[in-house]
Amino acid sequence: MHMGYNNTCHRYSLNVSILESVSEEKDLGVHISNDLKWEKQCSQAVAKASKVLGLIKRNFADRSKETIILLYKCLVKPHLEYCCPIWNPHYIKNIKLV
Repeated sequence: MHMGYNNTCHRYSLNVSILESVSEEKDLGVHISNDLKWEKQCSQAVAKASKVLGLIKRNFADRSKETIILLYKCLVKPHLEYCCPIWNPHYIKNIKLV
């Protein structure tokens, strides 16, 4: 992956095979693009959190405030906060999405 705007996109090789150049990569569960924008990571985190919220809604009959808060903190919040210091959204559209 070539990062930056002024980066000359050289072709790299390992032994005799030429390495493929990609514009996006997933490492340790975090999606990173070559322009360092985090739209995909934000949308993936929100999608995972929404799936877990749907699972909670379908499978738990007790919907008291205490139970929902506990389930949210234990099951949903980790998906939204995973590696957040790295991909912390700074665009308004990503902040609203999360």
